[in-house]
Amino acid sequence: MEKPGAPQRFGERAKFLPVAFLCTTISSLYLLFMIHHAIPMLQLSVPENRRDDDKRSRAITQLIFFHIVTVLLVICYIRSILEHPGTIPDNDPNWEYRSEGRPDVGAIHLQEAKKSGERRHCKWCGKYKPDRCHHCRVCRTCILKMDHHCPWIYNCVGFKNYKYFFLVLFYSVIDLHLIAWSITESVVRSWDVNTSFSTMFFVLFAETLSIFLGGLITAFFVFHIWLMLQAMTTIEFCEKKMPKKEGAVADGSASAYDLGPYHNVMSVLGPNPLLWLLPIAPPDGDGLNYVTAQSSLMKNMEGGRGIRKISHQKTQRQSYQYPNGQKAPGSGGSM
Repeated sequence: MEKPGAPQRFGERAKFLPVAFLCTTISSLYLLFMIHHAIPMLQLSVPENRRDDDKRSRAITQLIFFHIVTVLLVICYIRSILEHPGTIPDNDPNWEYRSEGRPDVGAIHLQEAKKSGERRHCKWCGKYKPDRCHHCRVCRTCILKMDHHCPWIYNCVGFKNYKYFFLVLFYSVIDLHLIAWSITESVVRSWDVNTSFSTMFFVLFAETLSIFLGGLITAFFVFHIWLMLQAMTTIEFCEKKMPKKEGAVADGSASAYDLGPYHNVMSVLGPNPLLWLLPIAPPDGDGLNYVTAQSSLMKNMEGGRGIRKISHQKTQRQSYQYPNGQKAPGSGGSM
């Protein structure tokens, strides 16, 4: 099979439109919050002896917290766009697809297999697929631990940038809730007869938009928290609902990659809990192998039960041997 050339990242300008729209939305909410809420509360044009000190103190506190969260949000958003989610390495014999003969997989232990019991491979990239790897037709490459393709970041969400995507949701939820709850004071004040129509309109618009986006993104963020604690990606969640799809990693039970809640969080946010909420210190690993001392995969291997969760009929079809006489991992047994 002839491998296609490496796709050029960010080569289609039209796909930057969702990114531009999102940047415009972030900028608009920032300006509305600052111009029609925070700055008026500072009372800069009011003589010092007539200022409401309590209101001014609240404004300063809100501004400091709002700017810290917004800066972190912007950094995480930029990193989620620029950071490649990870792909199958080139010129590695363990992953180069060969249509004739069995590959020597060495110490590679795979959970996912085709219906025949053979290793999954990508017909577009011409490579064997690691566990949790899927081909993205938008990015035109295989993505390690692919969660989904996100047009809002013009990138796939995968092994190397999932933390930044998760933090984008986290800081977006905080920012939107901060705007929605704090600007309520300005909304009430805008009903005064002396308030201009433009001020009333923009304050109400900011409140409505922050409530709408806050509710939407909060629900999406809660879903990703649940996925993280379950050691699943969005694709794997969909495969649990549609188990007939090739490469499904679960059969209705818990994820085969489950390490327990604490280690599941570490596998997404990194090994140091003090750095979980900062856009640094990505998770350990290379995105190719998910067999660890804590995983159910390793426990199954130590118990001599194999590591593939496939049906009895599929197990019977995969009892082949490599040229060196070794059986394929997981052959000859069922789970």
